[in-house]
Amino acid sequence: MPKNLVIVESPAKAKTIEGYLGTDYVVKSSFGHVRDLQKGNNAIDVKNGFTPFYEVSEDKKHVVAELNRLVKQSDTVWLATDDDREGEAISWHLKEVLGLKDATLKRIVFREITKTAITKAIQNPRGIDYNLVNAQQARRVLDRLVGFEISPLLWKKIKAGLSAGRVQSVAVRMIVEREREIDKFKPVSSFKIDALFDLEKGKQLKAELPKKVEAEKDAKVFLEKCVPAIYKIKNLEKKPAKRSPSPPFTTSTLQQQASIKLGFSVSQTMVLAQKLYEAGHISYMRTDSENLSEDAIKAAADTISKNYGDNFVQTRRFKTKSDSAQEAHEAIRPTNFAVQVAGNERNEQRLYDLIWKRAIASQMADAQLEKTIATVSISTTPEELVATGEVIKFEGFLKVYLESTENDEGGEDAEQKGMLPPLTIGQVLDLNQMKATEQFSRPNARYTEASLVKRLEELGIGRPSTYAPTISTIQQRGYIVKEDREGKERKYQELVLQKGNITTKTLTEVYGKEKSKLFPTDLARVVNDFLVKNFANIVDFSFTAQVEAQFDKIAEGKELWDKMIGDFYKDFHESVEETKETADRTEASGTRKLGTHPQSGKEIIVRIGRYGALVQVGNQEDEEKQFASLRAGQNIETITLAEALELFKLPREVGQYEGKKMTAAIGKFGPYIRHNDSFVSIPKELDPLAITFEQAIELIEAKRLADANKIVKAFEQNPELKILNGRWGPYIAYGKLNVKIPKNKEATQLSYEECMQLVEAAPDSKKAIAAKKTKEEEVETAAKTKKTTAKSRTTGTTTEEKPATTKKVAKPKTATTKKVAAGKATKKLK
Repeated sequence: MPKNLVIVESPAKAKTIEGYLGTDYVVKSSFGHVRDLQKGNNAIDVKNGFTPFYEVSEDKKHVVAELNRLVKQSDTVWLATDDDREGEAISWHLKEVLGLKDATLKRIVFREITKTAITKAIQNPRGIDYNLVNAQQARRVLDRLVGFEISPLLWKKIKAGLSAGRVQSVAVRMIVEREREIDKFKPVSSFKIDALFDLEKGKQLKAELPKKVEAEKDAKVFLEKCVPAIYKIKNLEKKPAKRSPSPPFTTSTLQQQASIKLGFSVSQTMVLAQKLYEAGHISYMRTDSENLSEDAIKAAADTISKNYGDNFVQTRRFKTKSDSAQEAHEAIRPTNFAVQVAGNERNEQRLYDLIWKRAIASQMADAQLEKTIATVSISTTPEELVATGEVIKFEGFLKVYLESTENDEGGEDAEQKGMLPPLTIGQVLDLNQMKATEQFSRPNARYTEASLVKRLEELGIGRPSTYAPTISTIQQRGYIVKEDREGKERKYQELVLQKGNITTKTLTEVYGKEKSKLFPTDLARVVNDFLVKNFANIVDFSFTAQVEAQFDKIAEGKELWDKMIGDFYKDFHESVEETKETADRTEASGTRKLGTHPQSGKEIIVRIGRYGALVQVGNQEDEEKQFASLRAGQNIETITLAEALELFKLPREVGQYEGKKMTAAIGKFGPYIRHNDSFVSIPKELDPLAITFEQAIELIEAKRLADANKIVKAFEQNPELKILNGRWGPYIAYGKLNVKIPKNKEATQLSYEECMQLVEAAPDSKKAIAAKKTKEEEVETAAKTKKTTAKSRTTGTTTEEKPATTKKVAKPKTATTKKVAAGKATKKLK
């Protein structure tokens, strides 16, 4: 029987480590946290030092039971969870839940899963670091207090089911404020002037006026001056330049570059990095350190020397800018620099390639460049044109990697400028054409996931482990949507001087096109304004960063966690109590008056309702109020009275087909045609207010054809069972359960009995998801039935929504729940 039990966080990591250890070790996974704060309001005893109450979650009870069994069979238990606060807390929770004794417990840490690292960790065990545990516990308790005290206020004053969080609410505020900047921005036009000269042997030279011209008339005056001009090379200046590589990746810089170069979301990047780490390919992926170990620096140098030559090696030791970074930790790097390709699937391989290139490049020589600047004189005016070129004399690190920014359009070669053609001072140039092109100023760009992470890090808000969950949470809560948006057309002027004549053209450009940008919903705007007004410190950037710094002090043992929470909670709780009494529901819901209805004379307002932003005709006392949902791209702050009135033209009867009405309307998922209890989406290029009889029929028939092709096989024995065509091939659908068909089975040949056998053999996790979907549908149906006075989401009458109430949860008994003291000293946690 094995004498040693090693507990790690994930099964993939367990499998990798088990391969490095002998038969005296068994490696098992805790599958992350085994316990957390109780659900409900009584998880924290505020009156007794903020004592937290923890419980083992239902889905982890079988894990704890299995670990308990193995503990009894082992002489020593090695806690090998991640080397950060969260990992330390998981180890402590395991110690408490499994009743581990200090004499038989050993805590080991490593930041890469290699045989060398694991062996070294086994040889250097330590105890649990209770300062790190306290820091994690402080974060968890503070975030629970903020969420559980503010959320009920949001339910009562704005809308049921809302949530607030110390970091997520700040992130939402940043996105809301950026969107308002863009809404208010007024573009200013100016003219960029550039010239194209013909040289010998078909070569050309491009040059431009260094400054822009403000008005069209000034641009025209400049071109008129240039009509009789003689152009000469006035000066040629060559100067050396160099470019240095960036440091190896931290968590946030990896997320940013993976987004820009590979198109990965922040959460996707972290999932892929986790897999690479657990397979032993890279060092730990949650870090804010730019440091590399001496062994890693030597290994990188050996690889560079072997692959590119000794002259490409330049050893660098980076000092992390962040005060909170732990320099003993490392940046994200390959565990073996000699391995250039790693990962089980394409995206893992792409991310590994990015990590390898960045880490290798950080230890390579500077790129040596030669920059050439040519100045072109104009005989009729003192202004001069300038042409620039850049030549790489020695590639250095550019042979491997080039940093990208969100403005790059040409990929990794976007920053490379071509060399200028041969030129001499005094050379007369032949003008082909000169253009003055109208350009418009642009507001600050909307955030992408990557640029939001960058800004959060710059402000000191959050830490490497928090960025991905924060961004996921604000999207799941319905505060932020990540989407593409079509651009808009606008006219611009272009003046062209060619062969002594000046012509003016009016051209059209598309501006404002967005890809994978973060947009705030109306709900986000309203909730943000409520929090800024009533809880300014919670969404204050400097305050949130200050809290992070306090967590760091707790982790270093320089501050007591319960005192830190107490200092915060006193003023915070007073604000909550005051807001309960003073906050006005109408104002909190973002209600805005638009005017009066031209026919009925009733007041028209726009506000947040139970299902999102809506326009309302009639006041709250009006028994025949009408409602209409806002359309995509509309928001509470900018919608006009005319736009609001248009919304009440839906639902709209398009005509009759097969004896049934066709109705155009807008629902939760956008515009649609309803026909014979079937719903057909209206594509974005068609307007539900203008869709024709023929177009509606075409959409209905297209959906019928698609649905018919989707069904591969149906069974008379049970209508719930079908074989359907999906995105990745045929699958079995049984109610809400989707089951994969084995590769050795032909979908069309499967019998009813064979399908049912595959359904029964489906994993319990899939069955649980299917059951949850069914339950959610039942709840939604019950909720719709309850709205007996409502007609529809697009138009109709209803009564005012009732504010949600918070259920009280009884305080748990100490006999069934572990009560953990509030960490005033290390012994209390033990």
